[in-house]
Amino acid sequence: MADRGGAATVPLVSYLALTPAPHLVASECTACGAHYFDRRNACAACPGSDFRAAPLPTEGTVRTFTIVHMAAPGVRVPFVAAVVDCGGTQVRANLINVPADPDHVRVGLPVRLAVYSLGTDDEGTEAVGFGFEPVAQED
Repeated sequence: MADRGGAATVPLVSYLALTPAPHLVASECTACGAHYFDRRNACAACPGSDFRAAPLPTEGTVRTFTIVHMAAPGVRVPFVAAVVDCGGTQVRANLINVPADPDHVRVGLPVRLAVYSLGTDDEGTEAVGFGFEPVAQED
């Protein structure tokens, strides 16, 4: 559990670290360097079975995306689901803080990790999720 300004916070997924600054942490195979976000007993790329924590870069590039127009009840649409390359590791996440249309999203778009509140429970614990947002381009 992290503490952001006095309020307890918890990440939505185990691979989202909130401190010292928000970042993603993959499990890295010590034999071949393959990265995974789920728990592993063995590497899918080699015979390795030992893993270590590997912080990922907080900036990346959109490799592919889709604009979702239909979703489960209660899910606001449209939104952009994307695969982002973060230093060679493919991360599946939504793009946030960008209009969900092809005039604003493209393959190759530079993005950075962004966290946001998902809500607070009755005890004051805040759940935090992540997505990627476009990096502001300097003119």
